[in-house]
Amino acid sequence: MKNILPGAWRTRGWLACLLWPVAQVHGLLVRWRRALYRRGIMHSRRFDVPVIVVGNVVVGGAGKTPLVMALIKHLQAQGLRVGVVSRGYGRAGRQSLEVRPNTPVYVSGDEPALIQRATGAPVFVADRRTDALRDLLAAYPATSAVVCDDGLQHYALQRDIEIVVFDDKGAGNGWLLPAGPLREPWPGRLSQGINLVLHTGHKAAFAGYVSRRQLASQAVAADGSRLALTALRHQPLVALGGIANPEAFFDMLRACGLTLDQTLAFPDHHDFKKDDLDALSGRIVLCTEKDAVKLFALPAPPGLKLLAVPLEFSPEPAFFDALDALLAPLLSPLPSSHGQQTH
Repeated sequence: MKNILPGAWRTRGWLACLLWPVAQVHGLLVRWRRALYRRGIMHSRRFDVPVIVVGNVVVGGAGKTPLVMALIKHLQAQGLRVGVVSRGYGRAGRQSLEVRPNTPVYVSGDEPALIQRATGAPVFVADRRTDALRDLLAAYPATSAVVCDDGLQHYALQRDIEIVVFDDKGAGNGWLLPAGPLREPWPGRLSQGINLVLHTGHKAAFAGYVSRRQLASQAVAADGSRLALTALRHQPLVALGGIANPEAFFDMLRACGLTLDQTLAFPDHHDFKKDDLDALSGRIVLCTEKDAVKLFALPAPPGLKLLAVPLEFSPEPAFFDALDALLAPLLSPLPSSHGQQTH
């Protein structure tokens, strides 16, 4: 520890260094848990369908859900029947259920609701993703491939392709929780099953594929009507975001030439209530698609014009080429390269 902390104290901060011993214990537990699954001591389950897991090795959002939707649309365009499983973070209840267009968001979770509405793919949520996938295949036995929204550390579900997503923060200070943002060692985890790395920010922190993110040219109201963002220029606007990085959304709005008189940043997966909107009577309010699945269901105060601004997310073509090459042999019954112990 004497050889590590002095330089790290300057570059990583005193609090991170104080938490460093706890992070080392966390790292040991992570490695032991993974080893238990690999050796079959802890059981994992394989299903007769290719499973693509999209997740993070860092805490916080990095563009995972937009990537999940882009993957689904890419696979659907090839004629594949795609299903989705998710835990449904922040939802009420733990039972397995199908997310339908009329499923209340507090029951499904905001991200599963957004995915279902944006893609039309069957989406199942459960506290255990294996339960969600079991019920998905029972209801839709012709499913060609499954995308698991998050769940990189959910080893109980065997997977065939692992995709990890980073934004401009990269791996942060490179230390595990709680001294840093890492859930798993990086780049150590890269050699233990990760197939594809995608960067969703403006500047990739290290090697991997890149994607383009920009706001759509039109905002969408609750009734489905659309309004060009250019029509909102020179108007006083309010922007709100209950996502992992709301400031990034606000910056993108400003980059479109919009004037934000007020910005309201809420915690990720914020459970919006009527009170959150009452003070915005008579204002034009812009939000993300993820927030809109909750906000559009609330009674609007007089004069409020609430508009969701979709995000256009486009991974580079080489990323999809690499994905297709990995997936092609899996569409026939071949053993998984990520198999552990079949339950």
